[in-house]
Amino acid sequence: MNERMFCRQCEQAAKGKACTSLGICGKNPQAAALMDKIIYVLQGIAIYGNRLRENGIVFDQVNEFIIEALFSTVTNVNFDPERLRKILKDGLSHLENIKNEFIKVYPEFDISKLPEPALIKHDELLNEAYDTSLKAGIFNGKSDDIRSLKEILLYGMKGMAAYADHALILGKKDDEVNSFFYNGLSAIADRSISSEDLINLVLECGKTNLRCMEMLDNAHTERFGHPVPTKVFLGAKKGYAIVVSGHDLFDLEMLLKQTENTGINIYTHGEMLPAHGYPELKKYKHLVGHYGTAWQNQQKEFDLFPGAILMTTNCIQKPRPSYIERIFTTGLVAWPGVKHITWNNREKDFSQVIEEAKKAGGFQHDIQGKEITVGFGHNAVLSVADKIIEEVKNGRIRRFFLIGGCDGAKPGRNYYTELAQKIPSDCVIITLACGKFRFNTLDFGDINGIPRLLDSGQCNDAYSAITIAKALAGAFNCSVNELPLSLILSWYEQKAVCILLTLLSLGIKNIRLGPTLPAFVSQNVLKVLVENFNIKPITTPDADLKEILG
Repeated sequence: MNERMFCRQCEQAAKGKACTSLGICGKNPQAAALMDKIIYVLQGIAIYGNRLRENGIVFDQVNEFIIEALFSTVTNVNFDPERLRKILKDGLSHLENIKNEFIKVYPEFDISKLPEPALIKHDELLNEAYDTSLKAGIFNGKSDDIRSLKEILLYGMKGMAAYADHALILGKKDDEVNSFFYNGLSAIADRSISSEDLINLVLECGKTNLRCMEMLDNAHTERFGHPVPTKVFLGAKKGYAIVVSGHDLFDLEMLLKQTENTGINIYTHGEMLPAHGYPELKKYKHLVGHYGTAWQNQQKEFDLFPGAILMTTNCIQKPRPSYIERIFTTGLVAWPGVKHITWNNREKDFSQVIEEAKKAGGFQHDIQGKEITVGFGHNAVLSVADKIIEEVKNGRIRRFFLIGGCDGAKPGRNYYTELAQKIPSDCVIITLACGKFRFNTLDFGDINGIPRLLDSGQCNDAYSAITIAKALAGAFNCSVNELPLSLILSWYEQKAVCILLTLLSLGIKNIRLGPTLPAFVSQNVLKVLVENFNIKPITTPDADLKEILG
């Protein structure tokens, strides 16, 4: 097996540069190489598919494969070489089929002139010794800036694929979103593409991701209702227990239905916390509360949890021996040796999870815990927009701070806790994604009945925050950049990358990003971001607040 790897798509890249022997996340070189090959095959599919789409020929099955394959390569999703190899083989099959269709439609076309990924030799690519680490697309440019822009584009598409997959599971798809995956992957394979064209594509990726997040928001609210402010219990109740982590609300709904009247209590974990605000989920009385904090603390938290554990999407860490028999994966998330729950005619059978929960014994007595409030999506906030606007006009609300994004394990993230604590009492904090666990149990009080901490939901609920900001800008007859609003974001993986691209595509400026800047951004590309959007790294809470508040 080829032991070479090069991965720097997440914030925890070794030494702030890249993981080259073993991923900080736990990804081994074999899995990394398979992911590189999958991306390489996707480029080949996109090259043929792009031209066929121009002729009105669309392959729904290929569209779905591209989304699932891209999502499978996001950080902390699929660590299982066996399942990654299956994705690679499926990709090669799709590539062969779409190539044959292309030859039928364009019999005179000389395919030997197409970029390398379109001409893959299947036997070579399936050979574990075949090295694609330098051919996967990010290092085949003519300059470091081209390489940087291709990486940004690729990671943006990976993040968008996660949201597209969640929407697809709920029956929502969008041809504009699908079309962009073909355009973006083809561009990565293009060795002659200019930096100007790539910059435009990067911003287009952000714009398309806004459409994708809107699609997912519609999928969630149509099925589960609009989130409403809801108190969530952070303790535990006596009885059998299952904790659900990840992001997939549909998985949670299926589990709730199958565990109703079984005596098993269901707890959310990590990014599943916002589920408590959705009317069609909160109606289940055995959805009793939230257990634990953000994804990076799961090993310690799951070790102490006396029940079964279900991982629905990304955010998995290497399971400890103490709970490896009690943890299950489903969807695209996978870890070698962990039991996996698959689809069966649009349903999943969670009986194994239920059996393991009963075997584990559950909580032996009630555990006291405080309550926090979630459910401040765009519908809930805009329903009281008049009151918020009045409080701004009369000076009782001085400023809004959006503090959100991914949490992580590297030092420096206590900045977000300290910042939130030091924000003046006449300011409102909007938060989303797992970065909120740095401060969401603190008591921030309210301003004339308006809570000072508004939890908008998961990372994809950046759509809610954007909707709220645009509505306020409309009410004050100004641009979003002119609002009394500051954005301080934390990033870890590729979904945060695509959300940042969405904000930039909307022309939003003065974003502070941390805890470190991405290793894949070249100096010249960073210069462009600073000059055009005034994006800047976080410094210290005191210094940043002084600059923001004047």
